[in-house]
Amino acid sequence: MNVSVKNLGNGIKNVKINDPKTYNSLSFATLNSLLKTFKKLDKDNSTKVIILEGVGKGFSAGHNLKEVRSLKKRSKYLKLFNLCSKLMLQIVEGRKPVIAKVHGAAYAAGCQLVASCDLAYSTKDAMFATPGVNIGLFCSTPMVAVSRKVNRKRMMKMLLTGEPIKANYAKEIGLINDYYSKAKLNSEVSKTAKTIASKSNLTIKIGKQAFYKQLEMPLKKAYAYTSKMMTLNMMAMDAKEGISAFLEKLFSDYYDDSIIIKKNGFDAWKIGEKYHPISPDIEIYKNHKLVAVAVVRMTTG
Repeated sequence: MNVSVKNLGNGIKNVKINDPKTYNSLSFATLNSLLKTFKKLDKDNSTKVIILEGVGKGFSAGHNLKEVRSLKKRSKYLKLFNLCSKLMLQIVEGRKPVIAKVHGAAYAAGCQLVASCDLAYSTKDAMFATPGVNIGLFCSTPMVAVSRKVNRKRMMKMLLTGEPIKANYAKEIGLINDYYSKAKLNSEVSKTAKTIASKSNLTIKIGKQAFYKQLEMPLKKAYAYTSKMMTLNMMAMDAKEGISAFLEKLFSDYYDDSIIIKKNGFDAWKIGEKYHPISPDIEIYKNHKLVAVAVVRMTTG
């Protein structure tokens, strides 16, 4: 498989590009696998944070140039670049925060992939580049993502020269958050992922989507939009408090060690000394018999 997923616990999933023979190039097959994987994880209520990395010597060399040269038709070129764009949009527009963990090289579409992630960390010796100009193919789609993280002059230098930049400079210009030794990278990324995973799913979802949308808006419109998003967030918090109060009353009648809750949801409220998963549809069983059903409706007015 060219893409693998591992559950690291605490709601953290590790996605690996697993095609080291091609330096994890973004072929049709790999792009399709990554897109399907991110869509699946975005719908998975147990997933809170995604860590993306490459297997082998480096993160990703970008598109598979051997495959690109074999296409030879405009429709096939367009299909490839559109597929790559869909993957980048899925990462940005998805509900789950994505952290790029980079070692070795992240070039061209590989650099685009790093820039599309919400956070990015690398080893000290990692290298980043948009080198398409060196082979007569300007990195037009990679620059969409990278130019949204890097200021224009520095972005243009990367595009016009095709020269790679080191991790310390990548941090300076805002392409990555930080860089560490190889021995320390994993623990630092894990620590950040665990911190994010400890937060409310709903709050993270609202916040991430609002962040990217407001960036594309004029100042006045951005404030109006984010005011609505904060109101939505507050209404959801009020709803949680109401649900918690309802459940505490419910459990005062039924609660003991024989209670089992069956649900179809993603969050949890603490009642007494135990955490109970709660969703819009809750079935409560006592000694394997259904004793109560709660149907919760959350509205924002």
